[in-house]
Amino acid sequence: MIQVWAPRAERIRLRRPDAADLELERGSDGWWSAGLELEPGERYGFVLGDGDDVRPDPRSRRQPDGVHGMSAVDDGSRFAWTDQSWTGRPLAGGIIYELHIGTFTSAGTLDAAIGRLDHLVELGVTHIELLPVNAFNGTHNWGYDGVLWYAVQESYGGPEAYRRFVDAAHAAGLAVIQDVVYNHLGPSGNYLPEYGPYLRDGRRNTWGDSVNLDEDPVREYIIGNAEMWLRDFHVDGLRLDAVHALHDDDSPVHILGELADRVDALSTHLGRPLTLIAESDMNDPVMILPREAGGHGMTAQWSDDWHHSVHVALTGETVGYYADFDALDALPKTWNAGFFHDGTFSSFRGREHGRPIPPESPSWRLVTFAQDHDQIGNRAAGDRLSATLDADRLAIGAVLTLTAPGTPMLFMGEEWGASTPWQFFTSHPEPELAEATAAGRKQEFAEMGWDEDLVPHPNDPATFLRSKLDWTEVDEGDHARLLALYRELARLRRSVPDLTDPRFTARGAGASEGAGGRLYDLQRGRARVLVNLSEEPWRVEPHGDIVWLETVASRIVDDLLVVAPNSAVIVGPDLSSG
Repeated sequence: MIQVWAPRAERIRLRRPDAADLELERGSDGWWSAGLELEPGERYGFVLGDGDDVRPDPRSRRQPDGVHGMSAVDDGSRFAWTDQSWTGRPLAGGIIYELHIGTFTSAGTLDAAIGRLDHLVELGVTHIELLPVNAFNGTHNWGYDGVLWYAVQESYGGPEAYRRFVDAAHAAGLAVIQDVVYNHLGPSGNYLPEYGPYLRDGRRNTWGDSVNLDEDPVREYIIGNAEMWLRDFHVDGLRLDAVHALHDDDSPVHILGELADRVDALSTHLGRPLTLIAESDMNDPVMILPREAGGHGMTAQWSDDWHHSVHVALTGETVGYYADFDALDALPKTWNAGFFHDGTFSSFRGREHGRPIPPESPSWRLVTFAQDHDQIGNRAAGDRLSATLDADRLAIGAVLTLTAPGTPMLFMGEEWGASTPWQFFTSHPEPELAEATAAGRKQEFAEMGWDEDLVPHPNDPATFLRSKLDWTEVDEGDHARLLALYRELARLRRSVPDLTDPRFTARGAGASEGAGGRLYDLQRGRARVLVNLSEEPWRVEPHGDIVWLETVASRIVDDLLVVAPNSAVIVGPDLSSG
C-alpha cells in the first residue's frame, strides 16, 4: 500500500513513468493512501495539488536520479545476508573508528571501503562509525546536508552496497554505527515542507529550520528511520548528530527518551545490543542517565571536553573555545570527572556551563577522542594534528587517546598520522548556494580568530580530492611506526583490565609545570600514564612498576624512572606473572 503524510496537500497523485496517474485518497490526520503495490525497482513520485511537478517520496528507500528525481522501490528482502550468527558488540570495552565513505578510499564507495576492513581489524577497532550516508544533492559532501533520510546516497553505491558493507563488516567481527542527522535538513532538495509541517516555522538552529517535534507523525518519521537502519540494514548503533538542536516543546517525553525506549524494545526482539550515541555540547549527564533515573537513556555521548583538553596540551593552541582548556587542571579534571565544564564558567559561552557526571556512571559512556571530523574539518585549513606536531607528539596523542577513561574513537588516517587534510567540501549544483556556503565559512573562521584566507572554497572539486586518504604512505617511515604504536596500544587496552575499568573511583590524575612544558601523571587503577611535555627529563618513583610501553626510550636511574622529554610511558605491575 502507498501511504504518505501530507496534511498541507489538497490533492495527491501517484505518478509512474509508464502508467496513468493514480489519485490518492485522503484519510484521517493528514495521511493519504492508495491500495497499490509497486514492483521492486519501479520508479514513482508524487504530484501535489493541481500542478505537474513530481516530488520524491519522503520515505524513499532509493533515489537513483538524485534527490530531485523520482523515487525507486528498494526490496531489501532479496539480499542474501550471511550474518545470521552475528550477535553484535556492546560498546563497553570497544574502540570506534570514524570514517567518511567518500574520502576513506580513492573510489569513495561502500564497496571500496570493504577492501579496507582488514586494516581496521588489524588495528584493533571494534566499531566502525560512518558519517551520514543518507541522500543529499550533488555527488559529495560531509553528509550533514541530507534531505531524504531513508535513502542511501547513490554515489556511495546506494542501499544494496550499504547492505554489502554491513554484511562484510559483521563477517570481519566489526560492528557498524551509522551517523544520522535528525536536527535539520539540507538546503537543496528538501520538499518536506510542501507535504506538511515537518519543520517549525520561524524556529531555526545553527544549520537551518528546526524539526517540528511537536507533531507525532514527524516524531514517528524520525523513530521509524532509526528502526530502519537497525532492523532492515542490520546496523548495530546510531550516532545522533547535535541533539542539543532537537527542541522538544510540548511533548511529555523527550524525543531521545522515546527513541531509546523503542530501540531497547527492538534490541530485545533482535537479540543483539543496539547502541545510541548522542553528540551534545551541553555537558549534561541527562543524556546517559537511565530513563528510570530521569535521563534520556542514551548508551553514550561524545566528550568534546576531552578533545579540547588533549588538543591544548599537545599543541598549545588557545584561540576560541580552546581558551579555558589551557588551565593546568583541564586534562586531569577531564580524566577524573569526564567533563571539565561541569557547572564552571565557560569564557567562550560567557556563562556557567555543564553539570557533573554522577560517579556511579560508567566511564565508557563517554566517547573520547583527540581528533574527529568536526574538530579537523571545521578548522580553517582542515589540518590534522599531523600537520603541526612531530612524530613524538603524535605518539603521545595516541597514548592519551587509547588509555583515557571512556570509549576511544579514532578518525580515519589518525592511526598513521595521515598527511592529507580533511577539509569542508560540498558539491552544490546551485552557484548561489555554493557561494553563500563559502561566505558563511569565512565569517565563522573570522570569529574564531583564524585567517580566512586559509579557507579553501568548499565547492572547488580540489577541496574534496585533497581530503581523500593517501594509502600509499601507510607503510612508510614515521607513518608505519605510528601505526604500529596504535596497534600495540589497542592490544594493551584489550589485555590490561585496568585500562577498561569503568569506575570513576579507579582513576586519579595530576599535573605540574616542568621546564618549558607540563608533566601529567594519569592513573587507571594499577596502570599509570606518565606524559612529559617538558624540555627536561622527568624522574618518577616507579613504585616497583615495570614499563609496559614507551613512545621514546626511557630508563631506570637510581631506582627512578626517567621519562624522556616529549614522551609518554605506560607503567604497571607485571600482570603476565599472574
